[in-house]
Amino acid sequence: MGKKRKHSETGVATLVGKDESAPERPKRTLLGWKDKVEDKESNSMVFRNKEKVLVTCSRRINYRYRHLMLNVVSLLPHCKKDNKVESKESKGATLNELVELKGCSSCLFFECRKQKDLYLWMARCPSGPSVKFLVNAVHTMEELKLTGNHLKGSRPILTFSTNFEKDAHWKLVKEMIMQIFGTPKDHRKSKPYHDHIFVFSIVDDHIWFRNYQISVPHTEADKMDRGSLDKMTLVEVGPRFCLNPIKIFGGSFGGPTLYENPFYISPNEIRALEKRKKAGKYAKKVKAKSRRKMHERSNPLKPDEFAEMWKE
Repeated sequence: MGKKRKHSETGVATLVGKDESAPERPKRTLLGWKDKVEDKESNSMVFRNKEKVLVTCSRRINYRYRHLMLNVVSLLPHCKKDNKVESKESKGATLNELVELKGCSSCLFFECRKQKDLYLWMARCPSGPSVKFLVNAVHTMEELKLTGNHLKGSRPILTFSTNFEKDAHWKLVKEMIMQIFGTPKDHRKSKPYHDHIFVFSIVDDHIWFRNYQISVPHTEADKMDRGSLDKMTLVEVGPRFCLNPIKIFGGSFGGPTLYENPFYISPNEIRALEKRKKAGKYAKKVKAKSRRKMHERSNPLKPDEFAEMWKE
């Protein structure tokens, strides 16, 4: 590759080595001409985040939860959406294979059961860890119809409450959220500035998610200096949802249990308690009716004299 053919006077082609002292030809890019040596040095020093997230859901998902998943897809320019996955058999192996085929490193899996309960899996593939959440208080963008509106594809600012620094499991969840929801810098589908904020706050051992637009006045009279936050306002965009952590696993979609929420109550148990309460009301009515009949049998009424007169 580095040698040229030179024809002598006798007509015989000889190989002549390339002159090492000659300068290399500069490389042309979209931003202009670059020197090859400088380009190599810059590439060796700069770290590039190549984080990609696979977003998918299970079959028989409710339309409301499917709209929530599509809202999350619109907020993450570095994600890839895939077809529905059967969640009953070999869920972990199937999702790990899909993540590898798509060239991703993380996965958000929306699992719907009984068309009522929504579970969210956050997993680092293929080695883990992974977190399983129960999703409550779901409000999609179509339902809220809020006035906030930020540019699609812009990078978000992630903010967390101080509760994330108290326990070890909250620190792990915070790190996973930062890696999954944080858009990489210089991503080809992202815009190079911030105009909205993702807020994650812990209240009653639940993670509450909010999305706000950073609103800045655009008139000449209200033009503000760089760095001043007095005239900046936050306008909510949506969606809204609440994450109740269930378990943290050491592997991807399974493995050893690192943390289990002691305050978690499954939706099936809650529905069973409500049915028992309703069944208890009916049982009380039946017992009261049987007590009235027993009382009437033990204490019969005396014959009424006036009733006899009316019969005659």
